[in-house]
Parts: sequence; C-alpha cells; structure tokens
Amino acid sequence: MTKARLRIILNTLVNSQEQISDIFAALADPTRRRILMSLSQSAGGEGAVTALAEPFPVSLPAISRHLRVLEDARLI
Repeated sequence: MTKARLRIILNTLVNSQEQISDIFAALADPTRRRILMSLSQSAGGEGAVTALAEPFPVSLPAISRHLRVLEDARLI
C-alpha cells in the first residue's frame, strides 16, 4: 500500500469519528437496540410508533426520543 493511499484511509477514518461515535452511543442503549431489532423484523422496516412502543415499559415521548437518536446516528 502506498503512503498516499494510507493517508487517504487514515483521513477518512479521522473524519468519520464523530459519526462512528454517534452510532456506538445510539447502540449503547438496550431499548434502542430492541427498537432496531423490531424495525428490522417488520415488513419494510416501517410501522406506527404506537405499535413499535407497545412492548416497551416507557412513554411514547421516550420512544420518540429513542427514534430521534437512531435517526441522528443514521441507523434508521
């Protein structure tokens, strides 16, 4: 591998650190991981927030905040 190619790879990694941190922060919460699992198993990955929130012991506004974090991390 050339030094120029290595420099490009390292620059890409450094520049994407914020996005990588956002992804790991979003996945750190077990509720958000379960939400992602739910969405991945639903037809087309879509569904009403109320249906999505049903199995969770939290309020709809809390589920909405979890969804916002997942959106900000570009996971949904």
